[in-house]
Amino acid sequence: MYEALGRVLENRKGTKLITVDGYSSFLFLNRDGCPKTNVNYATMFRGLAKKYNKCHEEALPKVMTPHTLRHTFCTNLANAGMNPKALQYIMGHSNITMTLNYYAHATFASARAEMERLIAA
Repeated sequence: MYEALGRVLENRKGTKLITVDGYSSFLFLNRDGCPKTNVNYATMFRGLAKKYNKCHEEALPKVMTPHTLRHTFCTNLANAGMNPKALQYIMGHSNITMTLNYYAHATFASARAEMERLIAA
């Protein structure tokens, strides 16, 4: 990864130094040499989903964003039994309530499985 990002920097030609809120030397730039924004990534993401859907029989969901992937990632970690405090840290939530309310989904089956796991221990 380090080498790949190094190549990104090496292949740049004539970029201007731009400072945003005290930050400069951005890694990913648009065609104008300005830092990419959420709009650039959302457009790129839609294009990738469209290409995927052309090549695969089972299409991706119609409503899918980078944030959807983040939510799915976090939900899968919670369902796999990750410690909620570790999950909170990984997701960058300032409050554990956010992590627990949105990602730690409990069902009767999951509660029963957890009780059985504890009894077996």
